[in-house]
Amino acid sequence: MSDHAVLHVKGRVLVGPDDVRDELWVVGGRVTYERPVTPATETVAVEGWALPGLVDAHCHVGLDAHGPVDADTAEKQALTDREIGALLIRDAGSPSDTRWIDDREDLPKIIRAGRHIARTRRYIRNYAHEIEPEDLVAYVAQEARRGDGWVKLVGDWIDREAGDLTACWPRDAARAAIAEAHRLGARVTAHCFAEDSLRDLVEAGIDCIEHATGLTEDTIPLFAERGVAIVPTLVNIATFPDLAAGGEKKFPRWSAHMRRLYDRRYDTVRAAYDAGVPVFAGTDAGGSLPHGLVAAEVAELTRAGIPPVAALSATTWGAREWLGRPGLTEGAPADLVVYEADPREDVRVLAAPRRVVLAGRVVG
Repeated sequence: MSDHAVLHVKGRVLVGPDDVRDELWVVGGRVTYERPVTPATETVAVEGWALPGLVDAHCHVGLDAHGPVDADTAEKQALTDREIGALLIRDAGSPSDTRWIDDREDLPKIIRAGRHIARTRRYIRNYAHEIEPEDLVAYVAQEARRGDGWVKLVGDWIDREAGDLTACWPRDAARAAIAEAHRLGARVTAHCFAEDSLRDLVEAGIDCIEHATGLTEDTIPLFAERGVAIVPTLVNIATFPDLAAGGEKKFPRWSAHMRRLYDRRYDTVRAAYDAGVPVFAGTDAGGSLPHGLVAAEVAELTRAGIPPVAALSATTWGAREWLGRPGLTEGAPADLVVYEADPREDVRVLAAPRRVVLAGRVVG
């Protein structure tokens, strides 16, 4: 397909959960629903069920289990996400500078949250700024300026003295830091596995919680009332039993806690969804997990009891609206994925895209 070709997508175009059209065209890299008058231009046809490019709302391009990676590795990570149709990534914390990806029309678009901000010796080595509460506001301001409208805190982690997960930030410090991020136009999210940190962070004004396995019947209504979103990363939570087994001898309380959080993971997500908490799809790829897992995460959301159309929205229409990025609207950048069957009927079709179109070009 040449740069000047018109792309004609026909079949069923899922502009929204209830807005289904028969066709769209891509002209100059943008979506249009008006048939172009292009007698001298090549037209390339693609048939199937089209969705907006998928969103992985928790992903780490430029990071692996040991810390930042080189550009070649980051490129491979981004290409792996692209192959599955993840064309918009919220990079939920990375020490790598991936701004160069913005200059590549063949790579997914990234919304960055800057580098993780954690308490001293309370997170994975080489990942985060490790600081104390008195410095939290300054570091949040720094990462708000470096990111693309998001900041990432580590809300809880294992406390070696307690032998279990404990909250990392006093409420007053969190409140001041979140207020500073909001003043600078950034939203704040936090890694939270356990129960203890959630109420303080929500009452401090946080916008989102990653993982959120510690949600309970006491905190779920608070999340719903405040409109605080969660990104459950269920494909990551699936690793909890192995993590617990590895820490059993040294931290038995922590291991037992991780198993309990794992055992009720589906019930937790479903209860949050039923209460009206916004739920979005994210994989946590780039740490210990490989990239390209967003289809598996959507399938996990349905296993938790979220209806298929809502699970699709968590990676398409709803996720893009939440992040302030367009879907398949008139004039929007042509980022879309085409499937052989209706993904509303069976979300497992997301694992096998027929065509991937990025910036108006067929790239897969």
